[in-house]
Amino acid sequence: MVDELIKQYNAEGQDVKKNMTHKELNDQFASIPLNDRQRLALVYLRNNGQIANSEYQRLNHVDSVTANRDLNAFVHSGLIKQHKSKRWAYYTLSVSPEAVKPEVPQTDEEKILDYVKRYGSIKNSECCQALGINSSQAWYLLKKLSSKGLLIPQGEKRWKRYILP
Repeated sequence: MVDELIKQYNAEGQDVKKNMTHKELNDQFASIPLNDRQRLALVYLRNNGQIANSEYQRLNHVDSVTANRDLNAFVHSGLIKQHKSKRWAYYTLSVSPEAVKPEVPQTDEEKILDYVKRYGSIKNSECCQALGINSSQAWYLLKKLSSKGLLIPQGEKRWKRYILP
């Protein structure tokens, strides 16, 4: 299984870490404080479902003591679960792969649309509170969303509410 991952990420015969460090390792697990060996193991787990100590050693070019220490740190952090023990031990992700991905921050427009989906409508004052902005900024944002056709204004002046189309 390790050889398949190496072939997948290493078509030119270079070191796997060089190919993955910048893209796969940093992007997928950037929000979690891990070293490059651990990030590579998470990518491997995500693609293959499980990893053993011997696979970790081959993947990261480390000895069994280092592999055991890194894998135990994973277990204690709650990212992976250990199954069986000693020679037959293997590890799986304890969280879904989506939960390991860092969350992408929402734009103000997305936050407003989520609010309207959750509560049915939004007023200017509710927009101010939800985003921490002043009333003219909220008015501009709501007007922009209604001009794009994402929200429909209902009511006049002080009683105006915005709903989904």
